[in-house]
Amino acid sequence: MCLSLVLLGLCICFIILQLMPRRPKNFPPGPPVLPILGNIWHLNPQHPLEDLDKLRKSYGDVYSLFLGPKPFVVINGVKAMKEAMVIKAAEFAGRPQDTFVNDVFDVKGVILADYGASWKEHRRFALMTLRNFGLGKKSMEERIHDEIQHTIKTLDESTGKTLCPQVMFHNVASNIICQVLFGTRYEYDDEFITTVIQCVTEITKIINGPWAMLYDSLPFIRNLPLPFNKAFKDTKRSSDLVLRLLNEHKKTRVPGEPRDFLDCYLDEMEKDSTFSEDKLIFTALDLLFAGTDTTSNTLLTAFLYLMNHPHIQERCQQEIDKVLEGKDQVCFDDRHQIVHSILYISLIDGPSCL
Repeated sequence: MCLSLVLLGLCICFIILQLMPRRPKNFPPGPPVLPILGNIWHLNPQHPLEDLDKLRKSYGDVYSLFLGPKPFVVINGVKAMKEAMVIKAAEFAGRPQDTFVNDVFDVKGVILADYGASWKEHRRFALMTLRNFGLGKKSMEERIHDEIQHTIKTLDESTGKTLCPQVMFHNVASNIICQVLFGTRYEYDDEFITTVIQCVTEITKIINGPWAMLYDSLPFIRNLPLPFNKAFKDTKRSSDLVLRLLNEHKKTRVPGEPRDFLDCYLDEMEKDSTFSEDKLIFTALDLLFAGTDTTSNTLLTAFLYLMNHPHIQERCQQEIDKVLEGKDQVCFDDRHQIVHSILYISLIDGPSCL
């Protein structure tokens, strides 16, 4: 009996030791690691940045963590970051390959794709095409001005009612990028725009939440009916909508005369075999999701700070009113006359607010 218990104990210890993640040779130091869980227990899912800062004080500017069995290196401080991102830029050029994100988007987009020939080709094509359709040009400013008129109308109609600013800003940002990607502007109650915004919000929340971390760390839960499955369903809904638009474009396009991003990609598919319809769908979703979420959240942050600092709001308003004398709207060329407003925008976009 005693021998059986000893053997059982040895087996359990052996299994635990086998499951224990081990830091490779010359790997940065870090906190003790638990089997299966890794260092998840060191991080509060609601406030991980505070815990990461505590670990920095204990282990230095460069330290390592295990999220489940997967190792991560955390870099802090200007010196270490410059060495990684500037001096050794080629070695650190790739994106971290997150299992959950890769599975949700089927490793076919461009924003979170790993560094390589396909990524470089799609990045080059995306930037060139977006610039051709107005990115950084006067035509994009005109699209923004037109969309702002719809936003003003929404605000007027909502006087005395409850309004969700997140949805409003998502509508604005999404519609501007939709005009470049799909050549269409949608009413705010259109099925396409409402579905996309709902999916963007839900997928982003799951990716940045604890369920994505658990999905990455615990492989045995990936087939269970848990909340992270919502991200897969939302991606399928969104990709089906883009596929419908793609099929419509294929019927109406004139080769060599592109109307939008989809047409340009279809033209490129005829020249380059590395371009495909699946990659087109997920590249379009990448650009749509990234353009919508980042812009909307930046605007939300800006408005939150203005509400909490009315003296800054008043100063920016006075400056804009002065520039607006005799004009209907402020344009990009007016930026040199609204110094305080531009400074405020720069602070909102800066790292101190992230």
